[in-house]
Amino acid sequence: MKSIVQHLPESVLSQILENAFQWFVVVDKNSRILYINEDYCRFLEVERDQAIGKPVDEVIENTKMHEVIKSGVADVASPHYIKGTYMLANRVPLIVDGKIVGAFGSVVFRDMNDWKKLSSHVRTTMDKINMTPNDAPSKSYRLEDIKGSSQAIRSIKETIQMIAPSDLSVLIEGESGTGKELFAQSIHGRSERADLPFVKINCAAIPAELLEAEIFGSYHEHENKHRKGRFELADKGTLFIDEIGAMPLTLQAKLLRAIQEGEVEPIGSHITKQVNVRILAATNRPLGHLIEQGKFREDLYYRIQAITLRIPPLRERMEDFTELANTFLQQYIIKAGKRRLVLSSQTREYLQNYHWPGNVRELQNVIQAAVYLAEDETIEPSALPEQLKQVRKKQHPVLVNLQEAIEDLERTMIKQALVDETDKRVIAKQLGLSRSTLYEKIKKYNL
Repeated sequence: MKSIVQHLPESVLSQILENAFQWFVVVDKNSRILYINEDYCRFLEVERDQAIGKPVDEVIENTKMHEVIKSGVADVASPHYIKGTYMLANRVPLIVDGKIVGAFGSVVFRDMNDWKKLSSHVRTTMDKINMTPNDAPSKSYRLEDIKGSSQAIRSIKETIQMIAPSDLSVLIEGESGTGKELFAQSIHGRSERADLPFVKINCAAIPAELLEAEIFGSYHEHENKHRKGRFELADKGTLFIDEIGAMPLTLQAKLLRAIQEGEVEPIGSHITKQVNVRILAATNRPLGHLIEQGKFREDLYYRIQAITLRIPPLRERMEDFTELANTFLQQYIIKAGKRRLVLSSQTREYLQNYHWPGNVRELQNVIQAAVYLAEDETIEPSALPEQLKQVRKKQHPVLVNLQEAIEDLERTMIKQALVDETDKRVIAKQLGLSRSTLYEKIKKYNL
């Protein structure tokens, strides 16, 4: 080790020290700072030159470096409250020839949420490593299943990574077929509840008279039988309420009470049951419009939309089209047991020019049908639905050089001004130019 350090240039050692840990500090046996990295100084809002040499407790609040020096016992992954938030810190005594000469401290995570995010990420990664096709649950989605590199999709993925470890309720807005459930399951999969139930209910798919029992459960006294509702089934996990805008107003009041109080009362019972559920909701109709129409409770709206994710329709993110189409194509080639299939150029043109009112789900269904209808290794337009072939080819505007266009406009305006007015001072004033600039342009354009 000694020989390695001796052969490293000072600049390399400096880079290692600055990047080996996010934030760290080294103190001597008297708890005075010997070294602190620049990133930590920026967070503490101190100049490094001023921090070095000072007692560590004058620079870092609530520090325990002096305790580690005194006890000689390392303090690992210990919560450290600093500047209004909790962090995880390591503090290790430095020992030379059996004597404590100082201590080394590092911040492992900037706050407790960083730890939660990493915990969720590690769990997801391990699941990916250990999961075999037979182990995988049906229709279970992860963040990695969200395809697309458009700015809108990248932004949504980043937001999911930030909010998933929390228990914030999330409202997912988007047209039918945009994949709202995929995004909901991605949030659940990155949360601390990932190993617990993800329960879903579609309010538009269940008759109104049955919906209450489905959500809150029921108790039949004559049978002494309790049937759990979706809230109880999702206890300690996540409840995904799809098409929440279709929920009757009477049930909305009961849902609001269940979310606020953390308890449900099954139909036919007077006994409440405690539940700990994270709420994710989705709608394909703007809830604001429903509120104006008196069809949705405003107080419930504000309760379920701590965070709102708007999933753009496919027509607004056509830069993701190729990745989506290729993903579905490979998926159904394998499912159909075919060796190889490609989209012909004309087929791809039809697909790209279509407006996709059914969004990603419609694209998926069209690709699936085309795979089975293809007669050879190339998917021709004959394998596509008729409505896709009725769309005219997009007319792209002719692009011109911007500088040339500006100069043409400038020449035309000056030429017309010279026809209407002979006084150059008046012309310059009308065009917002100095007289010298006007003369230069007249000469430039041979006017």
